Amino acid sequence: MAAGCFISFEGGEGSGKSTQIKNLADALKERGISVHVTREPGGEEQAENIRTLLVTGDADRWDCMAETLLFLAARVQHTSRVIKPALESGAWVLSDRSLDSTRVYQGIAKKVGVDTYDQLHALTLGDFRPDLTLLLDIDPQIGLKRSLARANTETRFEKMALDFHRCVREGFLQLAAAEPERIKVIDASLPLEEVKAAILREVAEKLK
Repeated sequence: MAAGCFISFEGGEGSGKSTQIKNLADALKERGISVHVTREPGGEEQAENIRTLLVTGDADRWDCMAETLLFLAARVQHTSRVIKPALESGAWVLSDRSLDSTRVYQGIAKKVGVDTYDQLHALTLGDFRPDLTLLLDIDPQIGLKRSLARANTETRFEKMALDFHRCVREGFLQLAAAEPERIKVIDASLPLEEVKAAILREVAEKLK
């Protein structure tokens, strides 16, 4: 059985990842492809417990390095228990966030260092990373307005300053510029159908 494909969706708050993950999952299923939709932090029982610690409460509740290690712990659990088994079964895995969020939010915006995270990742997960990353890029002011309009208790990161979110956006674009073969930038300010079409064009390369 052929191994599956691991696709992560990245972007700032309110960039529309959940909607576009559903659209892609539906399109893949129409082609007869087995799809597993998941998220980070979370996607597995113990990783979901860590998620609660990370996405609720006061914005400054965690030391930056402690926060980074919690994200990594959740990722290791999720990868070993969910993502790798799904890929080995031939399924395509679509994840709402993955390692690039930690590289940007903690590594760049919180100044832990991308190199520091990458070293920790290499020690725990080796060279494992998504086959394709779709970066939904949007102005942070627009994204935050969308995100805060939703009824949701997971607002810890939304509480952080606008300058923080601007730094996150720039950080994602820096990573995309450094890894253009893996990270594809999608203009998330476009109408939903145009965003969907742009995503399908990028994924088509993996379907060949």
